[in-house]
Order: sequence, then structure tokens, then C-alpha cells
Amino acid sequence: MASSRRRRGGGPERAADNWERLVRAALKRDRDHLRAGGAAGGLGLAAAVPASLGRTTNIEQILQAADDIEDEDPNVARILCEQAYTLAQNLDPSSEGRGMLQFKTGLQSVIKQKLAKKDGASIDRQNDIQVLWNFYLDYKSRRRVDDMQREQERLRESGTFSTEMGARAMEMKKVYVTLRALLDVLEILVGQSPTDRLHRQILEEIKKIKRSDAALRGELMPYNIVPLDAPSSVTNIIGFFPEVRAATTAIQNCEDLPRFTYDAPQLRQKDIFDLLQYVFGFQDDNIRNQRENVVLTLANAQSRLGLLDGTEPKIDERAVTEVFCKVLDNYIKWCRYLGKRVAWTSLEAVNKNRKIILVALYFLIWGEAANIRFLPECLCYIFHNMAKELDGILDSSEAEPAKSCITGDGSTSFLEKIITPIYETMAAEANNNNGGKAAHSAWRNYDDFNEYFWSRSCFELCWPPAEGSKFLRKPARRKRTGKTNFVEHRTFLHLYRSFHRLWIFLLLMFQGLAIIAFRHGKIDIDTFKILLSAGPAFFILNFIECCLDVLLMFGAYKMARGFAISRLVIRFFWLTAVSTFVTYLYVKVLEEKNARNSDSTYFRIYGLVLGGYAAVRIAFALMAKIPACHRLSSFSDRSQFFQFFKWIYQERYYIGRGLYESISDYARYVIFWIVILACKFTFAYFLQIKPLVEPTNIIVQLHDLKYSWHDLVSRGNKNALTILSLWAPVLAIYLMDIHIWYTLLSALVGGVMGARDRLGEIRSIEMLHKRFESFPEAFAKNLSPQRISSRPVAQDSEITKMYASIFSPFWNEIIKSLREEDYISNREMDLLMMPSNCGTLRLVQWPLFLLTSKIMLANDYASDCKDSQYELWYRISKDEYMAYAVKECYYSTERILHSLVDAEGQRWVERLFRDLNDSIAQGSLLVTINLRKLQLVQRKLTGLTGLLIRNETAGLAAGVTKALLELYEVITHEFLAPNLREQFDTWQLLLRARNEGRLFSKIFWPNDPEMKEQVKRLHLLLTVKDSAANIPKNLEARRRLQFFTNSLFMDMPAAKPVSEMIPFSVFTPYYSETVLYSMSELCVENEDGISILFYLQKIYPDEWANFLERIGRGESSEDDFKDSPSDTLELRFWVSYRGQTLARTVRGMMYYRRALMLQSYLEKRYLGGIEDGNSAAQYIDTQGYELSPDARAQADIKFTYVVSCQIYGQQKQMKKQEAADIALLLQRNEALRVAFIHEEDSVSSDGHATREYYSKLVKADVHGKDQEIYSIKLPGNPKLGEGKPENQNHAIIFTRGDAIQTIDMNQDNYLEEAMKMRNLLEEFRNAHGNHGIRNPTILGVREHVFTGSVSSLASFMSKQETSFVTLGQRVLAYLKVRMHYGHPDVFDRIFHITRGGISKASRVINISEDIYAGFNSTLRQGNITHHEYIQVGKGRDVGLNQIALFEGKVAGGNGEQVLSRDVYRLGQLFDFFRMLTFFFTTVGYYVCTMMTVLTVYIFLYGRVYLALSGLDYSISRQARFLGNTALDAALNAQFLVQIGIFTAVPMIMGFILELGLMKAVFSFITMQLQFCSVFFTFSLGTRTHYFGRTILHGGAKYHATGRGFVVRHIKFAENYRLYSRSHFVKAFEVALLLIIYIAYGYTKGGSSSFILITISSWFLVMSWLFAPYIFNPSGFEWQKTVEDFDDWTNWLLYKGGVGVKGDNSWESWWDEEQSHIRTFRGRILETILSLRFLIFQYGIVYKLKITSHNTSLAVYGFSWIVLFVMVLLFKLFTATPKKSTALPTFVRFLQGLLAIGIIAGIALLIVFTRFTIADLFASALAFIATGWCVLCLAITWKRVVKTLGLWDSVREIARMYDAGMGALIFVPIVFFSWFPFVSTFQSRILFNQAFSRGLEISLILAGNKANQQT
Repeated sequence: MASSRRRRGGGPERAADNWERLVRAALKRDRDHLRAGGAAGGLGLAAAVPASLGRTTNIEQILQAADDIEDEDPNVARILCEQAYTLAQNLDPSSEGRGMLQFKTGLQSVIKQKLAKKDGASIDRQNDIQVLWNFYLDYKSRRRVDDMQREQERLRESGTFSTEMGARAMEMKKVYVTLRALLDVLEILVGQSPTDRLHRQILEEIKKIKRSDAALRGELMPYNIVPLDAPSSVTNIIGFFPEVRAATTAIQNCEDLPRFTYDAPQLRQKDIFDLLQYVFGFQDDNIRNQRENVVLTLANAQSRLGLLDGTEPKIDERAVTEVFCKVLDNYIKWCRYLGKRVAWTSLEAVNKNRKIILVALYFLIWGEAANIRFLPECLCYIFHNMAKELDGILDSSEAEPAKSCITGDGSTSFLEKIITPIYETMAAEANNNNGGKAAHSAWRNYDDFNEYFWSRSCFELCWPPAEGSKFLRKPARRKRTGKTNFVEHRTFLHLYRSFHRLWIFLLLMFQGLAIIAFRHGKIDIDTFKILLSAGPAFFILNFIECCLDVLLMFGAYKMARGFAISRLVIRFFWLTAVSTFVTYLYVKVLEEKNARNSDSTYFRIYGLVLGGYAAVRIAFALMAKIPACHRLSSFSDRSQFFQFFKWIYQERYYIGRGLYESISDYARYVIFWIVILACKFTFAYFLQIKPLVEPTNIIVQLHDLKYSWHDLVSRGNKNALTILSLWAPVLAIYLMDIHIWYTLLSALVGGVMGARDRLGEIRSIEMLHKRFESFPEAFAKNLSPQRISSRPVAQDSEITKMYASIFSPFWNEIIKSLREEDYISNREMDLLMMPSNCGTLRLVQWPLFLLTSKIMLANDYASDCKDSQYELWYRISKDEYMAYAVKECYYSTERILHSLVDAEGQRWVERLFRDLNDSIAQGSLLVTINLRKLQLVQRKLTGLTGLLIRNETAGLAAGVTKALLELYEVITHEFLAPNLREQFDTWQLLLRARNEGRLFSKIFWPNDPEMKEQVKRLHLLLTVKDSAANIPKNLEARRRLQFFTNSLFMDMPAAKPVSEMIPFSVFTPYYSETVLYSMSELCVENEDGISILFYLQKIYPDEWANFLERIGRGESSEDDFKDSPSDTLELRFWVSYRGQTLARTVRGMMYYRRALMLQSYLEKRYLGGIEDGNSAAQYIDTQGYELSPDARAQADIKFTYVVSCQIYGQQKQMKKQEAADIALLLQRNEALRVAFIHEEDSVSSDGHATREYYSKLVKADVHGKDQEIYSIKLPGNPKLGEGKPENQNHAIIFTRGDAIQTIDMNQDNYLEEAMKMRNLLEEFRNAHGNHGIRNPTILGVREHVFTGSVSSLASFMSKQETSFVTLGQRVLAYLKVRMHYGHPDVFDRIFHITRGGISKASRVINISEDIYAGFNSTLRQGNITHHEYIQVGKGRDVGLNQIALFEGKVAGGNGEQVLSRDVYRLGQLFDFFRMLTFFFTTVGYYVCTMMTVLTVYIFLYGRVYLALSGLDYSISRQARFLGNTALDAALNAQFLVQIGIFTAVPMIMGFILELGLMKAVFSFITMQLQFCSVFFTFSLGTRTHYFGRTILHGGAKYHATGRGFVVRHIKFAENYRLYSRSHFVKAFEVALLLIIYIAYGYTKGGSSSFILITISSWFLVMSWLFAPYIFNPSGFEWQKTVEDFDDWTNWLLYKGGVGVKGDNSWESWWDEEQSHIRTFRGRILETILSLRFLIFQYGIVYKLKITSHNTSLAVYGFSWIVLFVMVLLFKLFTATPKKSTALPTFVRFLQGLLAIGIIAGIALLIVFTRFTIADLFASALAFIATGWCVLCLAITWKRVVKTLGLWDSVREIARMYDAGMGALIFVPIVFFSWFPFVSTFQSRILFNQAFSRGLEISLILAGNKANQQT
């Protein structure tokens, strides 16, 4: 039986053996990984401990200790593993926990391995305690633990920490971890009842450790930044900083607080947070988190006031008050708005301790509020009530738990009693939105919940919140709580309602200009009276807006404030009355005018009414918007009369008050818009309106025009439709062309501003070379604190050297970072590095790349010199760097020679240079030396330095002696003049030493770092002959250096010392994007044989070569890397750093810490050096700065980086690659923190399974494994709204500092830019008032799009994006309407976390979550600025499909913004001119984009109407058609917008500014040759489709674009699925319109006129149809085309079904495409829009020859009969019976007869009637359009059609349409694919030449492989 089981390979024994082999393989892999220099995390079984064990036991630490001491003592490791197994077995004997069985089995296998290593020797487990104790004592002795503890005590007392101490910190921690694990196991083995002396000794040691060894426990306690639970820690010295000690002491001041029950921790004193936890029941980790947050906030506020001194520093009252006022600012304003008294009597009456308590309380509420953090005023309400409770408790002698937080079981829990009820109501409402598909009006979003607290009625909620209140009512079928203040109804009418002032203004101006034009430009009293018709129009348009207010508030009346409803009613009746009255008056004025009598009573009354109303409106506008009048407005609020009228004029919200700017800012944007409007209306009058006057008058007067069809509506209305078709496209352009003028003027203003800001001054490497001399001074003055840059110097001549010494360490770190990133080679790094300039050399030493080849040129000048010394020096000094090189060479040679030799040799050197200096001073150098021998001297000197740059050996020393002697001979006997030669030859001292062989016999090798640097530098100066004009070669390195050096001269705030700078956090949300590319991802080849690695090698060849040089490899393939795990890891990082990965983002953001450490280290060394009198050489020694404890601690106080990896916990449980890569990033970046949402299944008290959610923060511990810092329980699933903002919200509690920079996962940063961060943060202080009357709350930052070099599409996106994030946002900030458009803006953290956060999260409406942060900040009286002296890298989508999905997301997001309350309030509350900018730069941009496309439709449908009705011919016969000037102007404007010319204008201006004119022109021409106009036209369609469909039907959602490298060919079917409805259908419709217009339209100029007037439309059609294939890699390669056709036909014919995705089946895709039509309103709109297609059949049938000009309706009716017959025939042709075997034959026979009959019938029609072949094609066009109309209607009313049983037929017709459209697109592709050069040409357009060549080679190789395989 056993043998048969073995043969079958079954049985538990075999399974155990297999498991052991797997364990051994895993352990071997981990050991190999460790040897390769990889991450230490995840080694051995310590990483495999199940989560349940890790939380409840220290098994993980025990196993980690076993791993660490395995090599030292395997027997002890075995004891630890056995003890770990025992613990696991006791906790879970039946192995029911997740992963428990595998863990215990694996641990058993490891124990067996360890027993096997004993070689059969017996094991006495009774002796384990003795063995373990002996090892403990020995380990403690060998690691010098007692010495380390004594040293720590000494450091604690002294407060000084060395760099060496910092280097030992990690080692100390590891030792402590191992000791702790050993003691824990000993304690378990001994037990509580010792049996012998050894056991008692062990227990005494353990008790002693627990009692006195705080360090051993304190160092192991998890903490985030400040070890507050272990204040004695010396591995992190933050706790020793005086400001931190002062802040810690402040929160521990409990003297005047009531007594409370408290379990005293052993390592810290009790504090106010312990009291608040006792009173309100906050969670432990929330307390720990906010304790650190408050301590750091107070410490940083104190540091800005000045550093503290003394042994017991105390926090300053001013620092506490500053924090108090800032944190509670929104609460104070909220109380003031509601007329409520704050929770304290007065600010002066609140002492320092009470202020800290209140700040702590607010932060604790905020830290545990979960999703309620999106409701800032709800938090104010909670804080208000809890602060009042706390006030009563603090006044008592003994504290007691707050009644509001006492649970049913008697415990206290803030989460359960306060947060959870509100959360559950919000969750119920969120569940009611049907995954975002329900109407916004059907459920309450975050804004609705928050705005409930904007009225005093919120206090009806009681405290704690009453469960039966309306606010907490959960939605039921018939009973639910309504919306608050606003309802986001899905309609385009929001555009008019939100921006009604704009539309009223444009319409009134159009009315006025048209009146003037029709009056032929005469302005007289009659014209003036007609112009006064604007009065009734104005009031009627306002009345319409009022009606919309009433209608669109439906759904919010139940919860709306009474004042808001009253205002609506009053305004409605007021505008009804005034509109009626003004209209009546104007009618009377017209009657007076027509009567021609002298009575003008009504005219005077009318003028008085309009004038009075205008005066009142202007007065209120001035009071509301102009700062100077705003004080008067505030004063007038005391009068109820004025309050009433202001309230009627403008609704009063909690937000949106005080939206005014300074007089200078106001005047600035008013003048800007006056210029635009003047240009716009001048253009409109002369080129749009006036040319249409005469044609309109002629058409109105025409009568009895002949129609080609049966006219139904045009008789007797003076040809109204004809006039409409003429004016409609002009009016459409009139409404949108204001955006064109804005674009032009903003480009001009932006260019001037950029030039004023000194952008683009250094735009080439040549400019950088020329201006390098000025960089040190600029750097010292801008980027260095004043107390360092203004350090006194002995002489004025030394100031340049001092600046250079400040600049050089930073410059060198920048160059090192470029080398680490592989942008430069080792040689380039040597040439770019700058000497320290701190030694005794008397001049400034510049980088070698400025000085290379200068010595050779100077030698040539000297050799050719025939003039005086002064003439020679004049020639050399023309090139200032040549002069520097000559001086440095001279002084360095003197110093090096002097340091090399002693005695006689030194005397020779001294005398030689003394004589030379004398000659130079006397101007007789040419007499003293022979310049022709200078090159010989150079060669000898070069030989000497070539030896000295190596490490010293005996042989090299002898060689140096010989080289010195040769140099001596050359100088003495050939170089010097004869008189000096004789002096040296007769110098006895030298002669004797030479004869005795002592001359230069003793060499002092240059081992000093400074001297070694000088020798190496001199050697390079003498040997590098190549010009360094192209150093660095890499374009990205050049760009970065150019921008950095340029920014040194830009206006920026002065840098504060690191200790005084504003602290900040960086925050990155992450979901499941690529973290780090794996080797399999790098090497896998697509169908073209192209891998990601191959792609990058071709795109970045120089960076690949630099990478290979850095890791010490030559030309290598990916296979070569498999031999070296360390090189493999480096390769993975190299590739990942060139993609849009989390690894790249983390590396970039950690540069902030590196920059701060360097700055802090150097600042301390500067100041410390001066005070201690150290030598100057120590000032810029940056070696080891990253290990300096002071520098690291200072950086950690000021900088925090949190990555919110939402599903990291799930990824770890599923062992996904992303989790391992994130862990690797944690291990490589000690300051990185990862926050994630942990889900845990549990069982409730009633036995039901529940799921609990936690916000967790982790970091890497000393062993590289995840260490949990905080775990805060959430009330439920945090994802109630949009994923990204919810992800940000749960983790924002772990950020620190006063500022927070939001960074997306596709961004990068650079070390040189990180150095300017402290300058940027100073902008928040607005010290000089440069940013207006309010301090900035968001600092906009310039972005560089780094994906521009990938492909032409990426280049287009890069340039378009760069234009917006530079020039565009520069102008928006100038006009005071810049918002937050995404990352990397820097937020005022306290301002925003107390006002709802850094984004909004309501489902769907906040799909573009980022921009709402800008809206919210502006509405809450924030100030958003833009700064361009600092930049952050950013990636963009690089493939057309990626770009389309991204633009679709943004356009859909803008569609939702149109519906939002934020846009409505900004549109209402901004002053008129600011509102104009806001509109045209947010949703108005998409409105204008849509109008551009609609203009094409309006124009073509108008022309088709004229053509099919025959009116164009009739009118042309009776009168000249004179409207072409206006139409040409309109169509030209539309075409220029369509092809992206106006998009390119700011782009070109940016190019001119930053690249120069020629480069800008060349770049623009290159873009045109790469079909950028096709791309922009295609993008126009994308934006129009998604924007329009979102407003009509909704459906906006986040599209995951992938952000990967686009190296694959996209299948035809995939493109068709993506673009069919957004582009192809619309393109075919436009093409149909154009064909019919050409076929039936009449133009005097014939076909050429048709082509000229419709060229833009044809370009649009071609772009929309073929752009996806033009920009598709290998889109015209024949083999791909064949494969695409097969794939497309398979997809088209594949039947759908349950579970079949749209990617696989046309039927499934077709069903998915209809999902957006969900509401009855949407169906009505779709029906109306679909009816437009009926015009084609109606018009064409009357144009057929067979109708003989018969215009009877019967003709049209007969055409429907023909269409019905055709549908029946189609059904017969597509019938496929399955039941009978005989029937198919008959059906086929019948189908054949029908086909013959149809052909014969058509032939007979042509022969015997007037029916022609042209009629046949015309009929086909008509029926195709009608069929599409019927198809659209059937889809819209799907349920009805299904009920009628016609759905299958509809689906088959739809399949035929898609097949036909696909075929029409496919045919040109097939044609061009026949020609191989087309594919080559396309590759050159899409990618750079290197990749194109690589692609072609790859295709050839793939072909060869295929041949070999066959």
C-alpha cells in the first residue's frame, strides 16, 4: 500500500517533503537576494508570520532574531524557532487562522533542517535555558551593550551627537531587537516559578531590564517621527531639540487640570492627551498620532519665533496663540456667522494651557472623524459641543467621562457615539446613488450634509445628535431628507443659470450691434430709442434666470433655509412685475416714436426707471466687489434696510463672502477684459454682423420663392428659416470667439510677464557657460540664509570666493544626482564638479567644463606672441575662463610642487616662483622665460601629475622623483632666460643636493583630500583637449541645469535656515499602478519583437550607456543581467525611473529630505565652524551628511512623505508583486511612510459576521519589514465617494507640518529644485504683500512634462500641457482666478484640513476631485498663486488611446462641474470681469470647444436646408447672395480653433520666451509636419463628445489610462470600439452633409467654391476617421492590417451572451454603448436629436429625377413604403432558419430569386422611367440617414421595441451599419498598407529616428525568427 502511494506521488509524507523543498528554495532565494544588496525585508520565516499572530505575539521578532544569529549559533536559532512554534501552536492548535497551517508546516521544516545540521549529535533540550543564557551574556558582551548604554547616557546629558553616532543608530536598534527577543524566550522558558539559582538569576536580570533599561524598550517602540513614548531614545535625537522638548513639556503641563484615572506609562509623563482620552474615549493610536502632530506643530511654530535656550525650554505664548488662531479660525468664523458665542469667553481669558487643550481636542476630533472630515462645519458643530462639555469638566476637581460619549456598556467611545451615527447616514445615502448612476437629486452628497450646518437650525440636532432627527434620517422609499441649498439637476440650463450675466451681456451687445448695423451705423435719437429695447430684454433674461432658480431648486425646498426660499419668491415676483412694467413702458415709447408727436412723457419715465435701476445696481456692485467700498458695505450691514437690498441682490452663504481683491488687482483684470471686449465687439460688428445686414434685408423682401420640396413651415414668415440658416453659424461663433481673443491676449500678457520674471534668460548651454561666474553670488543671496551669505570676510576680494564656497557643495550634489540618474557619464561628472574653494588657493576655482582646452589655447597664444606681456595677457583675458585657467594652473603648480618636496627642493620652488612673480610684476615676463618652451614644460608637468593622481607605491615614488628631475632640467635649462639659468646653475645649495642625489629624493605624496583634488584637477586642466561646449550632452541634464541656474536670478523670497523654515508634507495617493517594473515585464516582447527594455535603449541611448558605465558593465543584453541579482535590481530601477511609476515618484520626493539634510548640515557646520574657530576647509565637507543625526533629525521635523496605498493590505495578503515592491521602497527610504486601509473580518456580539476597517500607517523597521505605527479604526468602509479623494482623506491625518504638497503617482522631482522648497514655502507669509490682500492658501508650482520625448503624440501633449502649466496658469494667477488643476500645488495644510480637505469626494459630481480644492479655497477667502522659479516633473499619457481616455475623463469632469454648486456660486459671486476669466478657463473652455464643432453642424445643416429646399438657387436667381464675408469670417475662426492654432498660440509664445524665436519657429513647423493639426482636431471631437454626453446623460467616470509605454500596435477593432460613437459616427454624418451639399447646393463659383468653403469640414472628417490609425504604431504594416481584419470580423460576428465582454463580441459592446441612456428626460432629448436625420430623406426624394419636380406629400409617403419594403427584403436576406433541414435550400433559392428580381427591377426602372443611377445612389444616402434615425430611436426606446419583438432585427441592422462604417474606414488603410514606405514614414512621424531604425531591424529579426521556426 505504501509503495503504491509512493508510486502515485500522494500522501502527507510526500506533501511535507515537497513543502520542505519549497521552504529551502525560498530561504536560498532570500539569502541570494540579501547578498545581492537587495532589501532585507521579507527574509526567512519572519516575513511569513500570519497577521493574526503578528498582532498578538512577538513571534515575528523571535524568528527575526533566529535569522540574525543563525550564523553565530545555529543551536540558539533552533531554540528560538522551537519556542516560536510552541507559541503558534498554543494560540491556534487547530490551524484555523489564515495562513496558519502553511506557516507552522514551514516552521517545522526549518526546525528539521537545524536539527539535521547537528550531524546526528543528541540534543539535550533540558540544557536549552543554560545555552540561551550563556549566549545572551556573550552576545551582550560582544556587542558592547553596556558601553553603548553608558555612551547614550553621556550623549543624553551633553546633547551633542556625532555623525558616527548616527551611523551606529541602526546597528544599535538591531542589537536591541535581538536582545529583547532572547529575553522574551528566556522569560517563557523559565516561567514565573524559578527552580534553581540560574533561573532566579535570569528572572532577576529580566526584572532589572524591565525596571531600569528604558533604552532597550524605548528604542523598540514604534513611532512615526518623534519617539514621544521613548523620549530617551538616542537613535533619533529629535526629542533633544529644545523646541520639541518645550512642546512636549507644554502638553505635559497638567498642574491646573482635574485629576483623572490614568495607567501611567513607564517611559513618559501623563499629559493633556491622556485626559482627553479619558473624558471622550478617543482611540489609543489617534491619541498617539495627534500627540505627535500637536508637538511638532507647536515646536515648528516656536522655531519660527527663534530657537530656545536653557536646560528647561518653555514654549512661547505667541507660538501657542498662532497655532490656536489658525487651527480654530474656521470654527470662530462659523460661530460668528451663526451668531453663536464661541466655546470660550475671550481670547485673552484663555491661558496657554487651555489653548493647547482646545487645539488638541480639535485635532483629535478631526483625526478620528473619518469621512466626516469632508464636512468642516459639521466638525465645528461637534467641536463646539465637546469644547463646552470639556469646559465644565476642566472646572471641576476630578474629571469624569463625557456623557455624550458613554456607550451602552458604560465605556466611552467618541467613534461609536458621535462619528458612527453620522457615517451610517452618509453611507446609506451613498448606497442610494446606485454606483453613481442615480440622479444627483436622488441622494444627499457630502456638500448637502455639510451645508446643513450653515444655519442655526443645525442646533436642533441636539447633543449628542438625536437619532430621530431629519439630518440623521436614512433614505427610505417614500420618506427621505431632501437636498440642502442646491440640487445638481442634469441639464445644460445650469450654464445659463450660473453665468447668466455673461449670456445677458453678450446677447444685449449682439442686439445693440445688430440695431446699429441695421441703422447703417447712424446714431441718432431714433436709433437710441431702438437701442433702449435692451431694457425689456435685460429684465426678461433676468426673469428667465429667476425662473431657473425656482425650477432647479426643486428637491431642496424641504431642507432649504427660510431666507433662501423667501429670496426666491421675492425675486420671482419682483422680476415678474418689473419685466412687465418695463416692457409696457417701452411699448409706449415705441408708440410715441411711431406717432411722430412731440410728447415724450413715456420716454422720460422709461429713461428715469432704467437710469435709477442702473445706478442702484452699480452702487451695490461697487459695495460688494471693490475693496475701497467694501468697508462701507460692511458698515451698512448694521442697517436692516441695506441688508435687505444686499440680500436680494446677492444670496448670502457661509462661503463666498468677501470675494474681492485689492484696487491694483481689480484694475489689472478689468483693463485686461476691456481690451478683449473691445477687440471682440469690433471684430463682431465689422466682420460678422454688418456684412449680413444687406443679404438679410434682401431675403426678407423676396416673395414667391420656389421650393423643391413640399414646404410646410416657410410660407408667410418672410423666409425666417433661410435667415436663421444665414445667421445661426455667425451667432454661434459670436458666442464663442471671445475665447479666441482671451487666448491671444493672455499669450501676449503671459509672454510679457515671463520676460519680466526673467524666464528664458539662460536657454542654452552656451548661455550657461557665459554666466556661470554670476551663479555663486545669486545662489548665496537667494538660496542661502542671510546669516550665512552675509558672513563677514577679511577683504572685499574674498567675497567671490566665499560665494563660491557656499555654492560649490550644492552644485556638486546636483551633479552627483545627475550621475546617479544616469544623465551624465563619469567623465562629464568630473568636468562638471566644482572645487570646494575652501583651501588656501588665492583664486576661485571653476568647474573644468568651463576651462577645458583653455590651457592649450593659451599655449598657442604664448607661442605666437611677439608683443609685450600686457598684450599677451590682454588676448588671454578676452576669454575670462581662459584667464581663470591660466591663473589656476600657475597657482596650483606652485602649491603642488611646494607640497611634494622638502629642503632644497622647496627652496628651488620658492625661488623659481618668486622670480617669476617679480617678472610678472615688472612686466618683463617675456624676457625672463622662453615662451616657445612652454609646451615642453606642460608635457613634463602632465607626466608628473599623471603619476600623482594614482595611489602611492614605491615604484611610482621613484617615477615622481625622475619626473621632477626632468621638469627641473627643462625649466632651468630651456624655459628660463640665460641669466636666471646661470643663477640656478651656480646656486651651491641646489648644486650640492643634486650632486649628492638628494634633490627630490624624498617625496610627500598628496594624500590630503584637498591636495588630491588639486592634483587631479591640474591634470585634467592640462590633458583635456576636447572642447566642453556640449557638456553635458544629455538634453534633459541640460534642461535641468539651465532652468536651475536661470531660476537663481528670479524673484523669490529669501531662504530661512532649515530650523526656521515652514514644515511641510508630501502626499501621494496610489491605488494599483506600477510600482517597479519586473524583469519579465521588461523583457517580454510584443508582436513586433519590441520589449520595454529595447524601446528604452533606443529612446535613451546615452542614458543606457551611462547606466552600464555606472554598474561597471560594457554592452550588455538583458540575459547578461540574470547572473547578478544586484545588477538586475539596478536595471529594474533604471527602467522604472523612465516610466510613470511609484518608484520614480518616491525617488523624486525623497530629494526634499536629501536637500534639507544637506542644507541643515552645511548651515550648522558654517555657524559652528565660525564659532569654534575651525579651519575653512571643514566648512563645506559634505562627506557623511546623510548620516549626521542632527541633519537627519532636522530634516524629519520639517519634512514628511506619506504615500496612501489604499489597498496595500490586500496586496500583501494576496502576495502581489506591487506589495513586495512597495516594501522595497520602504526599505530603501527610511523617511517614507505608507498609509493603507486594512480590512478585518470579525464577529459582532449578536453573532453576525462584520467587517472592520482601519487606517494604518507603516514604515520599515530595522530589519526592513513593515512596522505598524498607527492603526485607527474607521466607522465603516471609507470609500463612500470617489476613490482617489477618499484615499487621500483616510491618510491625511498622518501628514505633518503647515503645508502639504499633493503629488500624483506620475510625477518626479529633482534635487536642485528641492533646494528651493524652503523659498517657496516662505510665499505663505506674503511678507511684502505681493499676492494681494490675503495670504496665499495654495501655491501653484510649474511643471515639466518629462514624457515629451517618447513619441510625437507625447510631444504634442507635453507642449500643450507645458503651455497651460506655465503661461496659462501665470496669467490666471495674474487675473486672480487660478484654481487647483491637479498636482503638484502646495496647500496651506491647516487652512485646508479645517475647511474640508484638499479635494472633494462626492460620487460622480466630484469626478475631477482636484479642481474642487481650488473652488473651495477661493470660496473660503483663500488666495491661489503661481510660481515658476521651481518646477516638478510630470508624466502624461503617450498613446492616442491613453490621451483620449484622459481627455474624456477631464471633459466628463467638466460636464459634472457645470452642474455643481461650486461653479454656480463662483459664477454668481465673482465680480463680472473675474467671472469672465473663470468661465472661459474652466467649463467655458469646453463650452467653446463644443460650440466649435456645433458651428460645423449648424452651418452644414443650414446649407443642406437651402440646397434641398432649392432656396439657394431661387435666391441666387433673384438677388446676389451677399453673406459670404460674415460666413467666411465665422468659418475661418472655427477652422483655426478646430486645428489647434489658437491652442498653439500660447505654446509658441512660451517657446519664444524660453527657447528663442528660431527654435520656436522650428518646433512649430516640426509639429505641423507631424500632423499636430490632425491630433488637435481629433481631440476636439473627444472633448466635445464626453462633455456633451455627460451633461445630457451623465456617465462621467475615471478611466484608467495605464500610463505605460506605448510600444504596441492597437487592433483595428479596439480603435473602432473606442471611437465609433465619439468620432466615426459624427464624421460620417458631417461627410453625408458635405456630399449632399456638393450634390444639390448652388454656388456661383462652382465646385471650387464648394471645396474652399467646406475645406475645414472635410479636414475634420478625415481627422476624426483616420487619426486613430495614423497615430497607431505599425498602423500601415501589411501583416498587421491582415491580422486586424481577421480580428475585426471575428469580433463583429461573434455572438454575445452572459459574461461575454464587449472586447470579445460586437453584441456585448453594442449593449454597453447604450448604457448611458437611463432616464426619461435623456430619452426625450435623444429622440429630439435623432429626428434631424429625417431631413435627408425628405429633401432627397424631391430631388430625384423620377419625381419630375412633383412636390406632393405623397412622394415622401411613397418613399417610406419603399424603405419598408427594403427592410423586409433585408430580413429575408438575413434569415437563417435552423429547425428544418429542407427549408434552408428553399430559402436560399428564394433569396436568389429576390436578388435577381431586385436587379431586374432597378434595370427596368432606369430603362423605362426617368430613374437614373445617380438617383439610386441618392436614394441610398437618404435611406441610410433615415435608417440611422430609426435605429437611434429604437435604441432610445429599447423596452418598447423589445415588447414589440423587433429587437433582434434592430440589432442586425445595427450590425450592418457598423460593418459598413468599419469597411469604409478599412479600405484606405488597406490601400496604404500595400506600400511599404508608408509604414516607414509613419514610424518616423510617430517616434524618433533611433527607435524607427530599431523598429525596422526588429521586424526583420522577427521575420528571420519566423522563417527559422517554420
